[in-house]
Amino acid sequence: MDTKLTQLLGITYPIIQAPMFLVSNVDMVKEAMQSGIAGCIPALNYRTLEELRVALKTLKTLKPEHGAYGFNLIVNKSNIKYKDQLDVICEEGCDFIITSLGNPKETIEKAHAVGIKVFCDVTDLMFAKKVETLGADAIIAVNNEAGGHRGKIAPQDLIQTLSKACNVPVISAGGVGHKADIDKMLSYGAEGVSVGSPFIASVEAKVTEDYKQACVDYGAKDIVMTERISGTPCTVINTPYVQKVGTQQTWIESILNKNRTLKKWVKMIRFAIGMNATKNAATKVTYKTVWVAGPSIEHTKAILPVKTIVERLVR
Repeated sequence: MDTKLTQLLGITYPIIQAPMFLVSNVDMVKEAMQSGIAGCIPALNYRTLEELRVALKTLKTLKPEHGAYGFNLIVNKSNIKYKDQLDVICEEGCDFIITSLGNPKETIEKAHAVGIKVFCDVTDLMFAKKVETLGADAIIAVNNEAGGHRGKIAPQDLIQTLSKACNVPVISAGGVGHKADIDKMLSYGAEGVSVGSPFIASVEAKVTEDYKQACVDYGAKDIVMTERISGTPCTVINTPYVQKVGTQQTWIESILNKNRTLKKWVKMIRFAIGMNATKNAATKVTYKTVWVAGPSIEHTKAILPVKTIVERLVR
């Protein structure tokens, strides 16, 4: 499975363990690297900059010969911690950064200055060409089967369009639950895949057993889109609580979001409220079950070690 992604990161298999809010952690990335793939953690998983710094230092000591680790940055204005997080990551170093939901220009410039590669989430050709022009080392093609903030275009159409039009590697995100899915994405022209949801139900994940078991008990048909978390449509498991509160923004938010001046503040407030709700659901026993996941949980049949999940993906 030698591809441009394996060459770029020095890994055995062309797989990135995708960054997942509240789920990804050092133990998961450690096991991912030891299994020959790359691992990535959202910087927002750390409450303080010092905690982020400790994670960076720890992963540096744990990195094997054939493994890579990175961090994900939300680079839009809703993340007020972004600039400080970027500074800490560049000071301590890592193999790559994945940018999401914003303009990656500053991240690319600062990361490249210290030898860190930058991969950028995109959902269409326009944004792909834009980040390529800015100097992205690869693009993460987020398709309509991804978990979390997904795109609108089917995997085959998106991968083929981007791989033909862009000169940097295309990494497909979404719709991968076992090896046949990886083979399919590579056949479309992808150089690798980013896989998240199958790793939620892992032994090493620090979320509640209820969250993990939900990824076993529910399937692709149970995934719905909600605007009630970050202000941007996001996929969640359609639990009874999600059905009760609904998935659409409130009428007040709808009106305020049309106001150019107030839109940013409304989104920041919704982001804070939604992140708190998902944090409580992922880390505490609560009836307010807002569990983020993608349709690839269809292939999750048990709570397993990260190593075993990787084996399912590559063999």
